[in-house]
Amino acid sequence: MKKINIFSFVILALAGFTLSSCGEKEYKYEYPTVDTTDDNYRTFYEIFTGSFSDSNGDGIGDLNGIINRLDYLNDGDPQSGNSLGVQGIWLTPIFSSPSYHKYDAMNYYKVAYDFGTNDDLKKLALECHNRNIKLIIDLAINHTSNQHQWFTSFVKAHQENDTTNEFYDYYTYYNKDDLVSGKKVKMISGTNHKYECNFADDMPELNYDNPKVREEMLKVAKFWLDLGVDGFRFDAIKYLYYGEDTKNIEFWKWYVGELKTYKPDIYTVGECWSGDNETINYFEALNCFNFQLGQSSGQLTSAAKGKNINVYTKYIENYNKRIKEKNSNAMLCGFISNHDMDRAAGYLTPSTMQAQIAANLYLLCSGSPFIYYGEEIGMKGSRGSSNTDANRRLAMLWGDDDKVKNPVGSSFSASKQTNGTVKEQLENENSLLKQYQRLLSLRIKYPEIARGEYTSLDLGSETIGGFNVKYNDSKIAIVHNTSVDEITIDISNLDYKELLEYVGVGKAKLEKNQLTIAACTSVILK
Repeated sequence: MKKINIFSFVILALAGFTLSSCGEKEYKYEYPTVDTTDDNYRTFYEIFTGSFSDSNGDGIGDLNGIINRLDYLNDGDPQSGNSLGVQGIWLTPIFSSPSYHKYDAMNYYKVAYDFGTNDDLKKLALECHNRNIKLIIDLAINHTSNQHQWFTSFVKAHQENDTTNEFYDYYTYYNKDDLVSGKKVKMISGTNHKYECNFADDMPELNYDNPKVREEMLKVAKFWLDLGVDGFRFDAIKYLYYGEDTKNIEFWKWYVGELKTYKPDIYTVGECWSGDNETINYFEALNCFNFQLGQSSGQLTSAAKGKNINVYTKYIENYNKRIKEKNSNAMLCGFISNHDMDRAAGYLTPSTMQAQIAANLYLLCSGSPFIYYGEEIGMKGSRGSSNTDANRRLAMLWGDDDKVKNPVGSSFSASKQTNGTVKEQLENENSLLKQYQRLLSLRIKYPEIARGEYTSLDLGSETIGGFNVKYNDSKIAIVHNTSVDEITIDISNLDYKELLEYVGVGKAKLEKNQLTIAACTSVILK
């Protein structure tokens, strides 16, 4: 198979981005057979629906807006090079809700009116499936809105002391004088009871000791699976029984197990925002996001900033082993940032090349990574002095006539958006967006990256390092140069003789066991 020299740019200044293949040389590379019994090793794209794309001019992103942008996300041809190439989409909550963020459901069976209709979601799911995209939706089942009919019925039952009312035990409650350590509670007006509300007074916690609640939430999940979604991101999984991991894990094993019986290929991932020692225990039930990689002080961020890359690769190797011990089907779900965090472009900037190498570090890695919308163009957004998450969920910068606006309460100045729009970056072959496109195509081209057995590779340098991956009978290596300088190393002691690809800010070459990698650039070796 011939490797085509797609780009042949010289290394640019620090603000430039160069994406390259390895040159005009004949390579005979046989693609490994992919195990189709588990088709969930996919790159997902997180969309905060209200901020993504507006189809009707009301300024609010909606489901039809996402449908209109599917060619940008995945045009159905992984070889076209014209789309981002994601294989999965995660929608933050879309249910009827009184808030802009929708994490407080008022009706679990109805799409929020400002996002569209249930039929719109069904259409989106069909369009995604036509492009081999899996669609998952955010399911926050630990709490509801206090405007939910269940909660108003619960309050009325307590005020009337009607213990026969089916909603009397729907939410977690305590007697007025009960000591409730570590949990937030609020009195039920006109009663001697208080309800649990760990996130906010208007988000009461459901009672999962009540079999009716369990069965109802199972019914909710099946409703959306029947409508066409492929799975769920479960919000705040350690809060169902706050402070009781064992009971939480038992619940999730039951819940996910029931859903897998209903849909064997379901994709599930849980949010357990905690340290590894706690989070890894939840892998007995389902895959969980890794919160130790991204954010401003995470393992990946440290490596992208030039700190010892071997710490990062050895961490990944150890993490993969630990989660596999809990569940042989476990996989890493990595990310840089999400809707609850300051955007990564504020601390991993394209001008320092840190945004580029950070993208390489987590997209050329095991498992199923998640891209936060706009990350691929270096969008910025942070709480700042306003201290609002709305500043982290700003309108996508399309650069065309899309009317989508920033969410209510945001105050982040548009003047701080310095990395350009989608339109501008699509026209620039050296853009961060083009790098993301190439990285996702490489994940598809080399299934070893996502699925292979990961072994860290120490090359005797703090800024050049990587890992081996073996999948079926194929073995490749990924090597990163995280420094701001071109570096040459001797790899004669390694079992790799061919340079298959390079991606990043610059180029790479392999001559007589001398591997030269440009600054903030990564290579694939065979």
